[in-house]
Amino acid sequence: MDNKSFYKDKRILVTGGVGSIGRELVKKLLNYDPFIIRVFDNNETGLFDLENELNSNKIRPLVGDIRDKERLLMAFDGVDIVFHASALKHVPLCESNPFDAVKTNVIGTQNVLDAALSREVEKVINISTDKAVSPTNVMGATKLLAERLTISANYYRGLKRTVFSSVRFGNVMNSRGSVIPLFKSQIRNGGPVTVTDNNMTRFFMDIPSAVELIINAGRLSQGREIFILKMSAMKISDLARVMVEEYAPQHGYQPGDIRIKIIGKRGGEKLFEELMTKEEAEYAYENNDMFIILPQRITHEIPFEPKKPRTFKKSVIEEFSSRNAELLSTEEIRTLIRKIG
Repeated sequence: MDNKSFYKDKRILVTGGVGSIGRELVKKLLNYDPFIIRVFDNNETGLFDLENELNSNKIRPLVGDIRDKERLLMAFDGVDIVFHASALKHVPLCESNPFDAVKTNVIGTQNVLDAALSREVEKVINISTDKAVSPTNVMGATKLLAERLTISANYYRGLKRTVFSSVRFGNVMNSRGSVIPLFKSQIRNGGPVTVTDNNMTRFFMDIPSAVELIINAGRLSQGREIFILKMSAMKISDLARVMVEEYAPQHGYQPGDIRIKIIGKRGGEKLFEELMTKEEAEYAYENNDMFIILPQRITHEIPFEPKKPRTFKKSVIEEFSSRNAELLSTEEIRTLIRKIG
């Protein structure tokens, strides 16, 4: 079954639906002719703007917060599929406001899971991050716990039909609060462009690729899986240099006029990111576009046979880390920057 057939006439809800990922997910899902898409967010202005931009009778904007379980129960009534994109995502803000990160990323996620079970939603896809792998910061730790809560919900659902899976990906290029808009702003203002460490590497993907992974995961999910897109890694310092070369002339500067300043790592930051640990790699399957980590047994009291995906083969990867991944060249980065505009 293709995506159009799967999502046709479905009732879909997207939490965090006016964020960078959420809004593009909503736009893409409209192409598959769902019955309705409920866009759930606490950003009233963002909901107003999205509704006016899309001008579709299939969009239902809902003002609410995932910290409010009663509101979620109302919003989930009659829903088939939930994409859970709502989260606190900025590493420094989560470091300085740790319990708010817990209230949204952990308690809020549990509220989503509980509401989905109560309303017998068909599928829940939790949107996660590479920072959940071997976390060194509050944001990553809360997202790891959100992943574990999501997968564990499959074990206590009883006879209810709901299945729960997660999607994990790296930095989304040009999303709100990401490094590309920051570099653009710094170049526009004449610099300096601030890089935390000259050797820092990250996984990157564009918004359409992230959304396509999420939509495919929604179709393929049978419960307990973690879906990971195969994506490119690059040095942040290489990205900064390419962006200076590309954007400085647009603002009346020569590339040599813009200084790149090394400012040191922020609290909780790592030099590299991981998308899959060595332990997880033992349970990984892959096709050309993504990995699927099948569930590990968490208790001998609940026997199960993982459902192996039909079109995937057993992966031979030992880990998936930007530390040892093949890095994009500066010309490849330049092509990618021009692609996303």
